[in-house]
Amino acid sequence: MSDEDLDLRARKVFSGPIDFLKSAPGLRHLPGPTVPEIALAGRSNVGKSSLLNALTNRNGLARTSNTPGRTQELNFFDVGRPLIFRLVDMPGYGFAKAPKDLARKWRLLVNDYLRGRAVLKRTLLLVDSRHGLKDVDREVMKMLDEAAVSYHLVLTKSDKIKPTELDAVLERTREEARTHAAAHPLILTTSSHAGQGMQELRAAVLEAIA
Repeated sequence: MSDEDLDLRARKVFSGPIDFLKSAPGLRHLPGPTVPEIALAGRSNVGKSSLLNALTNRNGLARTSNTPGRTQELNFFDVGRPLIFRLVDMPGYGFAKAPKDLARKWRLLVNDYLRGRAVLKRTLLLVDSRHGLKDVDREVMKMLDEAAVSYHLVLTKSDKIKPTELDAVLERTREEARTHAAAHPLILTTSSHAGQGMQELRAAVLEAIA
């Protein structure tokens, strides 16, 4: 499929039906592994819910909150009718104020899902443009490398910093990604507020499930 055809298909798919399916507090609650899945991961308050809403052209598909750590389950969204694939919004990691037992539960849920889900085609690993990669992100990257789960690094909130600073963060992120076996070479830069990079991200999602 050419880039132009992929872009047109991405526009069509993401303008079609997208519905919340279920929340899964544990692995036994996961839906059947019948279609490809694309997961969204990232530190707490990195903007996962906002990006998911922007990606799908829906204002309220995913709940957004200024309170880090609000998403505590795996949230599944059906894309297409008939069903084409699923988006999976995962609990944010690295929220220091979360109770330790709860933080551990979230971490185990995310790790077990990422390592053991056969239909998982790619993970979108979100990184706040203002801060760049943190050690907790690197831990997840290492885990994805070891599990051979392909992932895109996606810089969020790109409208919040100066273009020159964004370029510097992008280059540092690109250089570090080259040292990780499962990291996709394409680093995506996005702004949920301004809509920047959303069409490229949609196309990347469809490329991943093809």
